[in-house]
Amino acid sequence: MSAHVSALHVYPVKGCRGIPVSSAEVDALGLVSDRRFLITDPTGKFLTQRSHPVMARIGTALTPDQLTLTFADRPSLTVRRAPDPAARPITVEVWSSTGLQAEDCGDQAAAWLTALLSTPVRLARIGSAFHRPVTPPKARPGDAVSFADGYPLLLTGTASLDDLNDRLIAQGESPVPMDRFRPNLVVQGAVPFAEDHWPRVRVGTVVLRAAGDCVRCPVVTTDQETAERSPEPLRTLARYRRQPEGQGVIFGQNLIHESKSGIIRVGDVVELL
Repeated sequence: MSAHVSALHVYPVKGCRGIPVSSAEVDALGLVSDRRFLITDPTGKFLTQRSHPVMARIGTALTPDQLTLTFADRPSLTVRRAPDPAARPITVEVWSSTGLQAEDCGDQAAAWLTALLSTPVRLARIGSAFHRPVTPPKARPGDAVSFADGYPLLLTGTASLDDLNDRLIAQGESPVPMDRFRPNLVVQGAVPFAEDHWPRVRVGTVVLRAAGDCVRCPVVTTDQETAERSPEPLRTLARYRRQPEGQGVIFGQNLIHESKSGIIRVGDVVELL
């Protein structure tokens, strides 16, 4: 196999637009800068594109010190990236992970997002008190995750997307870009869905362990530029990419980083272990 990393992405705010990067450092939670911020309702429950597809249009940008959010022609919002000992503590939840300790990013950020989403929200940041272990049975001691759905990283293959798009085109549908699937690592040079069968890989200096198929939801039907939705590609995937028990529709592989530090670069070879 001659697979290599063809693209890398981080998503600073869960549910918002990602950023392509040429390299990414790994820390205890996954890729540095990935899903370190979370939009919540007033009770601390997380929001995503599942319920608010317009979040796809919220742009993100990073400097060493700041996160900047943009949306169309509105004035931008800038908040601190690093933990702030003076920030108000906030308790948040992501799926079954409840009681997570985070930092509130302040009233200005809340007002900016509330006006945009037309519902009261807060912006939370991972701080020094945050702790979220990966849930069993895939976890091992020391495995932790950020505000991602359940696992630290997601990998997809370009050949897998080509296979899907060939089917869409054959049905008279438009092909979809990879951003519909919001991966961290995109791999080129393998056969379609080869990533389903990689138990452990080394990419750059980082060893990654498979955590299972990524079950897809309506987010993949959301155009990441316009926030408009259509039945595809979920409808076509459901015809040939279901889990063996016939339940979840799958595309891509969840990963847990066994290496809690290191760096991954575009161009790195994917080595099966």
